[in-house]
Amino acid sequence: MVQKNIQISGKHQKPILTDFHYTKNKVQKPVVIFCHGYKGYKDWGAWNLMATEFAKQGFFFAKFSFAFNGGTVEQPIDFPDLKAFGKNTLTKELDDLEVVLDEITKNPSFAEEINVDDITLIGHSRGGGIVTLKASEDRRVKNIISWAGVSDFEMRFPTGAKLFWWKLRGVAYIKNARTKQKMPHYISFYNDFVQNKERLNIQKAVKNLKANHLLIHGTTDVVVKPEESKNVKNWNPKSELVWIENMNHALGCSQPYTDKEMPKDLQQVVQKSIAFIHEQS
Repeated sequence: MVQKNIQISGKHQKPILTDFHYTKNKVQKPVVIFCHGYKGYKDWGAWNLMATEFAKQGFFFAKFSFAFNGGTVEQPIDFPDLKAFGKNTLTKELDDLEVVLDEITKNPSFAEEINVDDITLIGHSRGGGIVTLKASEDRRVKNIISWAGVSDFEMRFPTGAKLFWWKLRGVAYIKNARTKQKMPHYISFYNDFVQNKERLNIQKAVKNLKANHLLIHGTTDVVVKPEESKNVKNWNPKSELVWIENMNHALGCSQPYTDKEMPKDLQQVVQKSIAFIHEQS
């Protein structure tokens, strides 16, 4: 069963578009919730094929677009709402994830289909950082899996003159190479980080983790360097780190993705993730 583009009310006056993939059979299944990364969305690349595979393997799989990712209910793919994109913050993404967690665990229609004691969060890129932070503060989460995940949010902010002009102008722009859009980042994104610096410290979160922890990273990732997963592994020696040789940051995917099967790199990532979850059962 696939429930597509379900609107969940968010905490910030924007709906969270969510997909649920599972076999409706009144068997309580392990839950997996997937968080996309920066300039991402739930239907990017091969994420739908990935969701189908998790459901086939007996999981209750949910993926969603962060409410301020730049998509809309009418056009969830790409970035028709740049104003919303610019107003996104890291704490809003944490709020969105909490809302989705609550929806799944408290919705009576899912009660016979989910095992609330077996919840895994998976995050790609920036989403890897978000799921790590969430798992450190929410004991409902049994496992977290980071795919090419970031280890530090602060290092991604500009300093010096760039930060000065961002503060002065109130907005900075980054060009999307694929869509050719000039995508805004309002200074509220930076201010939110400063105001919540302790909560958004991934190193601190990793050291406080109780959840089982898997890191998967490609050796040729030039967007989020492999060293970032090495850092996380050092902070949490109990975590498991898996390298995929010659895998790029997009896990072999691209947008649009028209093949009927996942790319081989993503297939490996999914297989290793499923095996890890089963090992914790």
